[in-house]
Amino acid sequence: MGTPLFDLTGKVAIVTGGNGGIGLGMARGLADAGAAIAVVGRNAAKSAAAVAELEQRGGKAIAVAADVADGKAVADLVARVKDELGRIDILVNNAGINIRKPPDALDIGEWDSVIATNLTSAFLCSQAAHPAMKEAGGGKIINIGSMMSIFGASFAPAYAASKGGIVQFTRSCSCACAWAADNIQVNAILPGWIDTDLTRRGRNEIAGLHERVLARTPAARWGDIGDLSGIAVFLASPASDFITGTAIPVDGGYSIMG
Repeated sequence: MGTPLFDLTGKVAIVTGGNGGIGLGMARGLADAGAAIAVVGRNAAKSAAAVAELEQRGGKAIAVAADVADGKAVADLVARVKDELGRIDILVNNAGINIRKPPDALDIGEWDSVIATNLTSAFLCSQAAHPAMKEAGGGKIINIGSMMSIFGASFAPAYAASKGGIVQFTRSCSCACAWAADNIQVNAILPGWIDTDLTRRGRNEIAGLHERVLARTPAARWGDIGDLSGIAVFLASPASDFITGTAIPVDGGYSIMG
């Protein structure tokens, strides 16, 4: 009898930005499928609460505080996870911020901050986790893009650039192509309008956003963080062993509408 397709028992997952929003939704799914979770975030109280919730669901979890845009901090993070949990099989690059300003109002410090948090962190974490995954015989890297990887937005130039970069990084020879020989699959998820603290702030800052989202989304609702659980498990599991370099929208049909 073969390995169950969606069983993550014995696997270890790092989820950056895993203490809330989309990251927590994915961490829940991975934990429910049997993976031990390293919740990475800068807010220690939120991370402790996320770990407590995952443990209540029957999972094993630890919290790790780290600035994932800092190479030394990322190296220390990977070393700690390997030391405490024994291995690294899954990396979810989910850490992200947004500064909503038009291009003419965005200063270089704000641009650099968004690019570093959303894009550079994915490079640093993937590079640092690669040796442990190779040693384990393979792994899964899941990069979190956005529908802004597909569309532009006047109010999010740095965010859209970072998320477009995430898709190309996923496809590039530095990831999906080069690491296929190490049995590492690298894919991206493109969330649509998901109900999180980040998008709630967007609704407050952008007049009419809520109504426009509902009008364009065939599912006629905002997504819930639980809507990301299944795709995370799929891309982290043996079920996706022959899938690499893809970018999968999870948006209730928003991106297919003209």
